[in-house]
Amino acid sequence: MGRTRVFLAVLGSAAVGFVVGSRELLRHQARVARTAIGKPLGEEAPYADQVFKPSYGQPVELLLLGDSIAAGLGAETPKGTLGARLAKGLAKASLRSVRLTTGAVVGAESSMVADQIAVLPPDYRADVAVIVVGGNDVTHRVPVAESLQHLREAITALQKRGTAVVVGTCPDLGMLRPVPQPLRSLGARASRQLAAAQRELALDCGAYAVSLADVVGPFFITNPDEMFSLDRFHPSALGYKRTAKAMLPSVLAALGLRDAVPFGHHAPVGFLR
Repeated sequence: MGRTRVFLAVLGSAAVGFVVGSRELLRHQARVARTAIGKPLGEEAPYADQVFKPSYGQPVELLLLGDSIAAGLGAETPKGTLGARLAKGLAKASLRSVRLTTGAVVGAESSMVADQIAVLPPDYRADVAVIVVGGNDVTHRVPVAESLQHLREAITALQKRGTAVVVGTCPDLGMLRPVPQPLRSLGARASRQLAAAQRELALDCGAYAVSLADVVGPFFITNPDEMFSLDRFHPSALGYKRTAKAMLPSVLAALGLRDAVPFGHHAPVGFLR
C-alpha cells in the first residue's frame, strides 16, 4: 500500500511537471513566433476610405469593422486593402458607387468592435457592414463565450441602425508558418472552434457568415509567398484581392442583389438558397 502511494505521488509529480513544462514550452514558442513575425508593417493600415465609381451614383454605404485584416494591414497601398477591393467589386456588381468607411483597428479583439460602432456618427447607417475579427481573441486566449457575446452585441447594434451584416469568421491560424509546433496546431484548433461558433452566432442573429478558412484558406496554404505580406502573418494585396472576391457573394446577398450563396457562405435562417 505504501509503495502504491509512493508510485502515485511520483506519477502525480511527473504529470504536474509535464503540464508546467508544456506551458513553458508554449510560452517560449509564442515568444519565438512574435520575434519571427515582428512588426515590419507597423500598426497602421493604408487609409482607403473614399467613394468608388462616383459616376455610378446612388452610393452604397459599405462599413468595415474588426481587426487588422478588416483594416487592410499588409496592403502596400490603399487600393490593395480588403475594404477597397470589396468596394470595387461591389460597385462593379451593383452598378452603383460605393462609399467605404473603415472603422476596423489593427490589433482589435471582438470586445473592441462595439467601440468602433460607438464612434460612428449617430445618424450614420451603412447599407452593409463586414466584420472580420477573432484572430487576436485566439492569440490572447479570450474565452470563446466572451468573444461571442461581444460579437452578438456588435451585430445587434448594427442591425438597430438598419444595417445588414456579413461576418468573416476567424481565419485558420494553422496557416501561419512562422509559428512553431505544437503552438501552431493549438492555434489552428482554437481558431477553427471560434470560427464555427462565430458562424452559428451570426446565423442566429440574422447575419451572413463567410467561413474564411474554407473560401480562401486553401489559397494561402498552396501559395503562401504570394498570398501573405512581408510579415508572413497578414495578407498581401493579392491575398486581400482573393479574400474580397471570396466574400463578395455574401455582401451582395445581404444587400438583396444575389439569390444564392456558394460553398463556404452561410445565409441566415429564412433565406432561400
